[in-house]
Amino acid sequence: MKITAQKVFVANVSRTNFVFVKFYTDEGYEGVGEATLEWKTLTIVSALEELERVLIGRDPFAVDAIVEQLHRDSYWRTGAVFRTALGAIEAALLDIKGKALGVPVFELLGGKYRDRVACYANHWFFGAVTPEQYADNARKAVAMGYRALKWDPFDVADLEMDRKQRRQTIDIVAAVRDAVGPDVDLMLDVHGRLNVPTAIAMCRELAPYDLRWIEEPTPPESIDALVDVRAASPVPIAAGERWFEPGKFLEALSKKAVDILQPDVSHAGGLGETKRISHMAHHHLIPVAPHNPVGPVMNAMTLHMSVAIPNFSVFETVSVDVPWRKELVRETLQFEDGAILAPTAPGLGVELIEEACARYPYEPYNVPLFDGSMNTSGVAAGAATFPRD
Repeated sequence: MKITAQKVFVANVSRTNFVFVKFYTDEGYEGVGEATLEWKTLTIVSALEELERVLIGRDPFAVDAIVEQLHRDSYWRTGAVFRTALGAIEAALLDIKGKALGVPVFELLGGKYRDRVACYANHWFFGAVTPEQYADNARKAVAMGYRALKWDPFDVADLEMDRKQRRQTIDIVAAVRDAVGPDVDLMLDVHGRLNVPTAIAMCRELAPYDLRWIEEPTPPESIDALVDVRAASPVPIAAGERWFEPGKFLEALSKKAVDILQPDVSHAGGLGETKRISHMAHHHLIPVAPHNPVGPVMNAMTLHMSVAIPNFSVFETVSVDVPWRKELVRETLQFEDGAILAPTAPGLGVELIEEACARYPYEPYNVPLFDGSMNTSGVAAGAATFPRD
């Protein structure tokens, strides 16, 4: 079997653009991967197109050899852009291989540890501004079946927060906790926006609300800053979505910087690399809760990895998305009682509908972290991701 062609597809989804790469073979098998890199859409498209010439004519079954060659031959090979392209390419190759062999991708990763993965909801908060609105959205997410919710209540935080900002954050968290009761897990995402003393202060002030974790409290560049926060925080600390190389994860584990590790299957270099990182964490007795707030193919990629590692904790997914998400792909995932069942279809179990992508062409978006639009932009009137029609 040989790869005969590659195509890259972009679809605007209101807050960012999904990016998919698809391979075609001389035996009729096709494979898809996702390379969505928020606010770097044109850059990641160019990276995928530049790598195409290396892939045409190759045997898609030689997954590890191709990935290793791409890594070896790419002189500028660190960072989000290359590692995301690599992860999407590897996923598309595994999708082809799984389809040809008639097995789900997780079987190519060593088989499954579990039949279902517990989920937590992201994106449930879109459109909320006041504590009451957050509470109402949280109740709706729980009514969908979710038993864990994550969001960023830190408004326009930029290294420091004044007293008004801190009180506003605490009021929102208190309202959500009161709305959902004690049996729903809550996680907060800071998106790396605080300095060390502010992060420590916020962790302490938020401790009474029984949080499962506080995520990326400080910028991702400094592991030592995270070490300082974790040492002083009464709330567990999670991080990892913006680390791209195994060495960074090893440093974090060796320095005891996190309670929960959050590699992103795409941005950390793919399913194979993320599984190796997860086993590294397993040897340190640290659970893995993979980062996954993006698109439908990424969702499938992360699901296969989640059932194939021993130290899986909880699966991130979006509770609402743009209504046309269902036009872009055919998904075979089953959501049941707050969990997604292990896939059974060959390959990744998701099919890209190519012509649909053209109906939603690329749109540029700005990073919404510092202008107060994080929770009010995007898909406030979106459709439920699960259950499917």
